[in-house]
Amino acid sequence: MTATSSLGGHAKKHKVTVVGSGNWGSTISKIVAENTREHPDLFEETVQMWVYEEEVTIPAKSAHHDASDPDKKHKLTELINTLHENVKYLPGIDLPPNVVANPSLQDAVRDSSILVFNLPHQFIANVCKQLKGHILPFARGISCIKGVNVTDDGVSLFSEWIGDGLGIYCGALSGANIASEIAAEKWSETTIAYDPPPMDNSRNPTPRSRSPVNPGFDLSITAADGAAVHRDARGRASKTRLTPVPPEYPPLDHDTFSQLFHRPYFHVSMVSDVAGVSLGGALKNIVALAAGFVDGRGWGDNAKAAIMRVGLMEMVKFGKEFFGETVETGTFTEESAGVADLITSCSGGRNFRCAKMAVERGVSVEEVERTELNGQMLQGTSTAREVNSFLKARGKEREYPLFTAVIGILDGKYEVDDIPSLVAKSAHVSVKH
Repeated sequence: MTATSSLGGHAKKHKVTVVGSGNWGSTISKIVAENTREHPDLFEETVQMWVYEEEVTIPAKSAHHDASDPDKKHKLTELINTLHENVKYLPGIDLPPNVVANPSLQDAVRDSSILVFNLPHQFIANVCKQLKGHILPFARGISCIKGVNVTDDGVSLFSEWIGDGLGIYCGALSGANIASEIAAEKWSETTIAYDPPPMDNSRNPTPRSRSPVNPGFDLSITAADGAAVHRDARGRASKTRLTPVPPEYPPLDHDTFSQLFHRPYFHVSMVSDVAGVSLGGALKNIVALAAGFVDGRGWGDNAKAAIMRVGLMEMVKFGKEFFGETVETGTFTEESAGVADLITSCSGGRNFRCAKMAVERGVSVEEVERTELNGQMLQGTSTAREVNSFLKARGKEREYPLFTAVIGILDGKYEVDDIPSLVAKSAHVSVKH
């Protein structure tokens, strides 16, 4: 019996809104819109996509390009809704007609029980401020925003920013996911981390729940008034009191989210480790810089493989040390959000390419960033600095020799040729499983 056939009748369906419309946001909108059409017992067919309105021209790579008037300006939302193509951020890709571009953020999320966040992380706070009081109290979220926020005080997940800001539960989606390839329906995988809140009517335990891995880890928490309380990404009682999903709706659990995101060309693996999935998408950028450094020196694939091995070990160690029992080694070693994303980033990602060019040209990574990225910023350099500052504040730099080597090279303290002797220390760094 399939998950869909086992649902039974429900008076209401889930409405889905994608908050964000860049190339990845538009790609995710395409995926979920295809699935809402295929699962009418679970979802309303129309998928709202919030679009920051702007005036755009239709590029030559679009099938709708008008060579006789190439400079004509159009509202982006009108083009998406009439041409069914995001001509600015995902040109040449047809969007399903049930994707509706909406320039009003508050209108786009009205009555939506599933919110998919896909926008630059610097806009999260402002978007949540605008959404506060305008969403269903029992809505649930999925963050497709890669990375984490690291300060000297601690590490916070973007899914936590969203959840705390809106008073909802929010999971995370991450993996080796190059938007243009997925939009073209080239096969890939992703990982969705979602730990169904205990007050929701989940039909199934999580496929890799924390309890089998850590038998002594109690998943249930009750507040003083007897109400069920959800654990946060560190296993602590969440400060946010969640409103249960009403029984009139299909349960929001792994089965439902798999039905929403899984496609023949986009395979979904469901886990409960939100912290591990989020950390993988951030820390791999530091490792990619190191891979670019050694590739720029011409050391070959063996050296890159060594960098990836050491980097993966430090990623696991970081997660275990600072998020405890909730982080699972398998998230890093078995999932697209871990090792697969790491391999992709260390093979041709932006951080890898810029680090490689810097070594080949004998200039700084920052110089390559200025000249090659058209105003865009590398995530790896900022993450490396934030993580180093965080580790330094705790006297932990020596325990993460690769992470420390990367920031040392960026700051001119070390040379690329120092990497082998520096990371040799990693053989003595233990990782708790």
